[in-house]
Amino acid sequence: MQTYTVNDFTIYPLSEYAVTLEFSHEINADILQLISKFNTLLHRKPFDGFCTTVPAYATLSVFFDPLEVIQSPHLRGINCFERISSYLSRLEDEEKNQIITENGTMTIPICYGGKFGPDLDEVARLHGMTANEVIHLHSTAIYHVYLIGFTPGFAYLGGMPGQLATPRKSFPRSVVPAGSVGIAGKQTGIYSLDTPGGWQIIGRTPLHLFNPNRAQPALLKAGDKVVFKAMEYDRFEHYNGSKDADTYH
Repeated sequence: MQTYTVNDFTIYPLSEYAVTLEFSHEINADILQLISKFNTLLHRKPFDGFCTTVPAYATLSVFFDPLEVIQSPHLRGINCFERISSYLSRLEDEEKNQIITENGTMTIPICYGGKFGPDLDEVARLHGMTANEVIHLHSTAIYHVYLIGFTPGFAYLGGMPGQLATPRKSFPRSVVPAGSVGIAGKQTGIYSLDTPGGWQIIGRTPLHLFNPNRAQPALLKAGDKVVFKAMEYDRFEHYNGSKDADTYH
């Protein structure tokens, strides 16, 4: 397979319409920052034929229109892969002199336990904690959105305290309500739609993680920082179903 290596990543073909930038074989916050920074720069300075990107744990896939790429007078190379790789290499050199503003931190309110968090007590029991201790640990960490996937707007978050790492459920639920916050292994995730799922559900947010009518349908994106804030049931009901449940105040 043809590859192209620059300082921070290796490029390889994904299909006739995409290439993948591999930044590492590891998953950590430093790699996430590199991916997020380069992704932001590429969207600010797209090449002819650029369509979109898909960030993941240690990669960034770049999708393009082959016809526009091969016809572009601004790209160099004998094929799409060479042309895009050459452009991305030059952009990576420019990146060293770019100042990219970091994404802000979003507060996600959660109503923990009860009917919104049916697995909270089980998670606490597995770790020899009280439910309040689980809530405290979960809501005092700073999380990073590593990728959006599974369903539109579903956020995979890293940064959860290791003491809370919990296996998925043995038998998945047929429906997990949108907004449910769960634990699976070392990650926390937020369900964006009503879907089947096997994560340990410890709470729910009233915010809409996915709304196709918004300018940016997914509330979160890869590279964002998230903190959780415990909220009372009455406060949850105030936001639940509200057209304003896209941000938290």
